[in-house]
This record gives sequence, structure tokens and C-alpha cells, in this order.
Amino acid sequence: MTGDRELNEAGYRASEARFVCVRLLPGQELVRALRRVAAETGLRAGYVAGAVGSLSQANLRFAGRPEGCVLTGCFEVVSLIGTLDAEGEHLHMAVSDPEGRMTGGHVLEGCIVRTTMELVIGHLTGVRFSRSPCPLSGYEELRVDGIE
Repeated sequence: MTGDRELNEAGYRASEARFVCVRLLPGQELVRALRRVAAETGLRAGYVAGAVGSLSQANLRFAGRPEGCVLTGCFEVVSLIGTLDAEGEHLHMAVSDPEGRMTGGHVLEGCIVRTTMELVIGHLTGVRFSRSPCPLSGYEELRVDGIE
């Protein structure tokens, strides 16, 4: 169980949000496009508020696996969630194939838009996201800092 000390070290802050809406076109790569949107809009702390679209290729890393699995075909994006910041992102996605079978995992570069990808990105004000090593998980994990 996580104690108050660990929770406070991870950081939490209340914030307001503004939103950016974008449509990605066929052939665009999802992660690179999100990074470009983050850079062009000055995003410091953000999240995927909504996403709908399709992919011709998905690159997902499944739980406990060291590398991604590239899937090719026709996929509907059923869910895309995660956090974004100026330095990177932590995204999870679920996709369904033409038979309705779902696959999900951690999003890696190599997700190619098939017909469209409509995104609503929430920009949190007054906070900055970053990543730092977590001794509990062994990974670079979210850090939330206040900004003036």
C-alpha cells in the first residue's frame, strides 16, 4: 500500500484545462503528430481527452514485454488515453479488428492513421509534467510540478 509520503513525492495538484482539437490525416504517424501538436501549442501538461479514428498499423507494447508488436490491417481505435508533456508521452490504446477482436497496450511510434484520427487534447494550466526514475516501479514515472 502506498503511504502519504510516496503519494506526496509523486505529486498532485488541482488545475484548470483548455483544449486543442486536431484531425490527423491518412498516413500520418500518431505519436510524432502528438509530439508536434505538443511543441506547437506549448504543452507542458496534457492528456488525451477524446480520440476516435482508425489505423492501418498499430505498434503496441503488451504488459511485461520488452518490445512492441506491430499489427497491420484495418483497426478502429476503441480507446486512446494517456498523459503528454513537452518531453514525451505515456499512452495506452485499444484497437479492434474487422471481426471485433480487441487488442491493447502501451503506444509506441509506428501507429499509422488509416482514414482519420480526431483528437481532443486537454492542456492543464498551472502544472508541468515530467518523468523521473521511480525506485518503486523501476521506470521513469510521472512527476507533477506547479508553475506560476
